[in-house]
Amino acid sequence: MTNQELIAALRDADAVQYGEFELSHGGTSDYYVDKYLFETDPHCLELIAEAFAAKIDEPKLAGVALGAVPLVAVTATETDRPYVIARKKAKEYGTANRIEGRLDEGEEVVVLEDIATTGNSAIDAAEALREAGATVNRILVVVDREEGATERLAEHDLELDALVTASELLADR
Repeated sequence: MTNQELIAALRDADAVQYGEFELSHGGTSDYYVDKYLFETDPHCLELIAEAFAAKIDEPKLAGVALGAVPLVAVTATETDRPYVIARKKAKEYGTANRIEGRLDEGEEVVVLEDIATTGNSAIDAAEALREAGATVNRILVVVDREEGATERLAEHDLELDALVTASELLADR
């Protein structure tokens, strides 16, 4: 698969929208990448799983709840690797876990995420995984909005690897 195939699939799923949008970190943008449209599209999921699989060396995957759960699930199936889910905060019932799934001390984990803007949710997930005993060095995202996530992640000793950048996604705009 090429980046152009994934870009075409994201566009075909209407996941790239233009207008004025407020982003989760409070900023605004003249475009929006709707993760729910590409994460509920079987063709997009298949392409993303294949592309993520080609980049993964780590033995365990982690997905950031809620957005990256479909991504980590299809990638786990594609790679035959187990995964865990990193919650934003510990749930207040049941086991009260922040990390869901089986995670062993010292296990090397790659975090999968949908979109990186500031990198805050990926940093939070990586820190939660590290606190739980995992080794985390990389974040894989579908789209890097190129708005500072790479630099912020580097401050936390995390490397950002994106399937597609905003520049590539918006090139024919």
